[in-house]
Amino acid sequence: MKLWLLLLLFPAFQSNAQTLLQGRVTDTRGEALPGANVFLPGTYDGATTDGTGRFSFTTTVTGERNLMVLFLGCDTFRQTLNLDGKNMSELTIRIAESRGELQEVVVTAGNFEAGSDRKRATILSSLDIALAASASADIAGAIAMLPGVTRNGESGQILVRGGAAYETRTFMDGLLVQNPYSNTVNNLPARNRFSPFLFKGTVFSTGGYSAEYGQAMSSALILNTEDLAPKTATGITLLSVGAGLAHTHRWERSSVSVSGAYNNLSPYLALVPQEIDWLKAPASGLGEFTYRRQTSEQGGMLKVYANMNRSDMQMMFPDDEQAETFHPLRLTADNVYANISYRDMVDKNWLLFAGAAYSFNNALTDAGFENEVGQQSLQARFSLARPLGASWRLKWGGEFLRGRYHNRYTDSTFAVNGILDENYGSVFAETDVFLTQKLVGRFGVRSEYSAMLDRTNVAPRVSMAYVLGKNEQVSMAFGKFYQTPEYEQLLYASDVGFENATHLMVNYQRMQNGYVFRVEAYRKWYDELLKNGAGNAGSGYAQGVDVFWRDNKTIRRGDYWVSYSYLDTRRDWRDFPQSAVPDFAMKHSFSVAYKQFFPKTNVAFSASYAFNSGRPYYNPNLPSDRFNTSLTPAYHDISATLTYLTNLWGHFTVVYLSVTNLPGFRQVFGYEYPSQPGPDGFYQAAPVTPPAKRFGVLAVIVSIGEKYDKDEVTGDDY
Repeated sequence: MKLWLLLLLFPAFQSNAQTLLQGRVTDTRGEALPGANVFLPGTYDGATTDGTGRFSFTTTVTGERNLMVLFLGCDTFRQTLNLDGKNMSELTIRIAESRGELQEVVVTAGNFEAGSDRKRATILSSLDIALAASASADIAGAIAMLPGVTRNGESGQILVRGGAAYETRTFMDGLLVQNPYSNTVNNLPARNRFSPFLFKGTVFSTGGYSAEYGQAMSSALILNTEDLAPKTATGITLLSVGAGLAHTHRWERSSVSVSGAYNNLSPYLALVPQEIDWLKAPASGLGEFTYRRQTSEQGGMLKVYANMNRSDMQMMFPDDEQAETFHPLRLTADNVYANISYRDMVDKNWLLFAGAAYSFNNALTDAGFENEVGQQSLQARFSLARPLGASWRLKWGGEFLRGRYHNRYTDSTFAVNGILDENYGSVFAETDVFLTQKLVGRFGVRSEYSAMLDRTNVAPRVSMAYVLGKNEQVSMAFGKFYQTPEYEQLLYASDVGFENATHLMVNYQRMQNGYVFRVEAYRKWYDELLKNGAGNAGSGYAQGVDVFWRDNKTIRRGDYWVSYSYLDTRRDWRDFPQSAVPDFAMKHSFSVAYKQFFPKTNVAFSASYAFNSGRPYYNPNLPSDRFNTSLTPAYHDISATLTYLTNLWGHFTVVYLSVTNLPGFRQVFGYEYPSQPGPDGFYQAAPVTPPAKRFGVLAVIVSIGEKYDKDEVTGDDY
């Protein structure tokens, strides 16, 4: 079950833009070229061709501009277009196999960009996330279907390759999101705070990412928001457990969007039996503001975004000492996130990025005691990038973050108020160097300083890629990644430094004719992990293999992907008495996701199956040398969604139904034990399970003023 629901699942379906460019890319024999990069140089406007070689994207720039097409192993294609705000006619582009240098192809962003984060990343579109059956339009839920990710049903957060949840950090338009998940209590899953439709795409790196990003030992979730809104529109969302309203106004060079939503699980709780005795159903209110302005003809863009959320829930919660005893618990929380960013070309050759972000989160738990946890931060960041000659590219920049964390606990006999202040700064530099016709390297270094820790680190990173042929390449990455320990751990520790991990990975990838195959082997060495009472004395490792296969060609109007992960990991940290497998790690993970569009009925169907082998847990009834050696039952989940396009009172309407765990599998995420044994000397286990076996949501989204033309819809519109 996911506690927090679709917040404006489809805020407003918008189909027209200032200029629409679309067409097909083939080789000289007419064979489609999937994965080709089609873009306007000097802007962020572009697309990657699909399995049939087709592309489609919109742009707000005008005048004469070059269209460039790049594909590994082929000559660069350039064509001058006059962009006047009207949709371009169908473009047919043929490119020839390269007989010369491959440097331009290798350096361009895209699925085959050698040495880049995207080379080792899987890129999901907003609709991939919305239609992933087990995700219920949650970004973190969809990413759990990818290789290298551990499904974590009790918290809903992203766990990557043996890393804890805090080791994955979220960035929006290059800026850190301090609290990306909704507030919740132990063993109840949270959701990512943001709608997937805010973003052009979601880039998820499983490790080895560039020196541009830091403070993440395992992985980075990089979210890039949309530019100008396509058009003026109003959207109404009616959920089975809430409602939302959104309005967007578009001018020639700017747009403003305002939205609000309220969700309350009372109707759902009344229909579906719960494992939890709810005193007050979880409820939340959301307000969102977005402003975009085009600042130059070279693709300059100013963006402002703000998100405000309040949530409340109350339940009977098990006692820490005696699992069979329950007490009333109430959680109220407030969250604010805002950022502003600017990008443009300066001095003709330099691409400038500058931005700032503010985060505030405060959660109050009242359960016979009061525990208030609050965190706020202000971050500023900039970067400059440019080509330096034909053989290398340079990017450098820096950031500063000022933050405060407080944790106040009060009961009838005890009170404590811990406060931590942080001033953090970093600088980085990175360059792409073309070593030969088929070999490229990315070399970077990042240095960070934490005033709270009074420590400085230097983190070198390198990645290499070698082109094997027109559709395939191998790559490797090696680097150091530092992270400040969790604040709640630092409250009880002194004279500690950064935790760190060293990544090594080797990757093979092939893309051709609508098929993607990727396999990656990796090893992570953890060092200087925080260990209770012993400072940075902890250590560990994680190693394994991830396999990914995607096919959007074999089945007409169908698309599916399969992922498998093998993980071997151990660590000695926190309160572990010895090196052991952590309770959030599974040895085997397997998932299948499938989407199908039925044009005659205007329906899109998606389904997914997920399997995880048993998770380790600590059983105090066993000898101490068997710490974390017990295993939960294997995890199974089958989920499905249906999406139906229609007209309601003349307005474009989407009807969306999602149900998770359709067969009602019993899912156990672990076991909890009281601190003291019973009269028989035995510790009684209490399984950690979802609040309900299944979760379902029905949504009706109406886009006022937009009509639905069945004849113009294809599977890509979903």
